[in-house]
Amino acid sequence: MNRKILARVSAGLLFLLLAFVAYTQSQNQPPKLTLNKVKDDLYEIEGDGGNVGVYITSEGVILVDDKYDQDHEGILAAVKQVTPLPVKYVISTHHHADHSGGNTKMYTSGADIISTANARKNIVEKKQSNAPPGMTPARIVFNEETSVFLGGKEVRARYYGRGHTNGDAIIYYPALRTLQTGDLMAGTAPLIDYPGGGSIVEWTKTLDGALQLDFDTVIPGHGAVTNKAGLQTYRDNVAKMRERVTQQIRSGKNQAEIAKFMETEYQWAPNSLQQQWSVPGFMTELK
Repeated sequence: MNRKILARVSAGLLFLLLAFVAYTQSQNQPPKLTLNKVKDDLYEIEGDGGNVGVYITSEGVILVDDKYDQDHEGILAAVKQVTPLPVKYVISTHHHADHSGGNTKMYTSGADIISTANARKNIVEKKQSNAPPGMTPARIVFNEETSVFLGGKEVRARYYGRGHTNGDAIIYYPALRTLQTGDLMAGTAPLIDYPGGGSIVEWTKTLDGALQLDFDTVIPGHGAVTNKAGLQTYRDNVAKMRERVTQQIRSGKNQAEIAKFMETEYQWAPNSLQQQWSVPGFMTELK
């Protein structure tokens, strides 16, 4: 092999080696999380799963949701940017792993976890088909409403009814006139988890209850912080979707045709959770 060919082979091997090293390093990098200030003493953490609410008090921190298990250290690091105090409570908006997957590590770090009774039951009964193994449910539950008081501040959790699942909690920060919705508001179109007890018919009624509260700011389950008008628009869009899908089903369209309709009109990818969880449920609930 002459020197020219040898140099080219060596350069090629070096390129592949460097690419492999870069790939393995990127695979080992922790998920990127971003801490944003919402209002006085209230922050939210975005990235790699559902938004996390961070409420700072003089006696510790109240979190709303805790993302995936892999995000635990990142969440604690984000909290330490604004307070040295520990997380005392985690209030779960619902049972899905991108919102409650960090429960186990939160327990081991000393936090109490609170959810609706249905959200706890859904974890115990493994209602989420794609959930990681070993998820830990809340030990403290409520059916209609509960509050956490810490350091002179209150966070209120209320169950208004079915929607994304059958166990969605709306979280209210009364002193800050702020609402946190979990996935009752997330993305541009709703994901109705019918295996987890969700309902597109009840979804708008559930949001109607929440909209009666006195608030001006909304932390959604995913996406940027918005306001009351944004939540109202989302609620109205859910109603419009329900009406359109109902018309399609009652005109005689079968499940495959409804799936194609959702793909075309709402950009629901063929193998998405919307197609897997929501479309079969539509055929029963909206017939």
